[in-house]
Amino acid sequence: MNIEPLTPHLGAQIDGFDLSDLSGGRADQLEEMFYTHRVLVFRNQELDRDAHKAVGRVFGELHVHPSKKAFGIKGDPEIFKVRAEADTVKVNGGRWHMDVSCDENPPTGSILRLLELPPYGGDTVFCDMSRAFETLSGPMQRMLTELDARHDGQRDLRWYGLTPDPGQTYPSWVHPVVTAHPVSGRPVLFVNEGFTEDIVDMSYDESRAILAMLFDHVARNPGLQCRATWEPGTVVMWDNRAVQHFAVHDYAPHPRLGERVSVVGKGSPIAWGRDRSTA
Repeated sequence: MNIEPLTPHLGAQIDGFDLSDLSGGRADQLEEMFYTHRVLVFRNQELDRDAHKAVGRVFGELHVHPSKKAFGIKGDPEIFKVRAEADTVKVNGGRWHMDVSCDENPPTGSILRLLELPPYGGDTVFCDMSRAFETLSGPMQRMLTELDARHDGQRDLRWYGLTPDPGQTYPSWVHPVVTAHPVSGRPVLFVNEGFTEDIVDMSYDESRAILAMLFDHVARNPGLQCRATWEPGTVVMWDNRAVQHFAVHDYAPHPRLGERVSVVGKGSPIAWGRDRSTA
């Protein structure tokens, strides 16, 4: 097996590790690589849907996307399809986000394989949200650790031009702006453009200004990012409690089709650096 870092801080490309065979301690090895590098790009994999799901179950129970529950989408509830056609304008993952952060218990990680690739383009970019927090000024860090933000699934739906029908519900939840990673304990800047609607107990203008600054900090700082380039047989995994991602839509009019498996998180996000006696 060969592990080649994508950057000194985030991501690794893995050759010579067969995801379809996780026997003999290989599942423990996979978990160690996952939490060390937080973005894993596996090459030369041959996974069917069952094997894909088996990889996810190494980390826990598989997540069911809220769109399956809200809209009654048919098909395997544990598989989330990502699809772009020639005329698609807003693709799945076309804004910086953490998957389904509007859940009470957002996914701990996601695993994506592409079934149909464009001939070129279509990379996925990731941002290290611990370094995103650590590169902010001390005064800004101290303020953010005391704040909570509301994550609303309908914000995501509006971006795609979707509105739930009467009786259909989509999750909305309040999480700390800075969370403690459930495994490493490192601080994580836990707001994202896809789902974070506002900061609790702030005026509209205050909330909008702070969130806009944080969203720009993620999007405009390539030093916090790594990039996964897709090839036939590539499978990409990421730690959804530690990174954000962005699907680059630079391949139109070519189609792109994939299937994603996500894993139920290990408890709701908890605040990092907050005085628990006054929380």
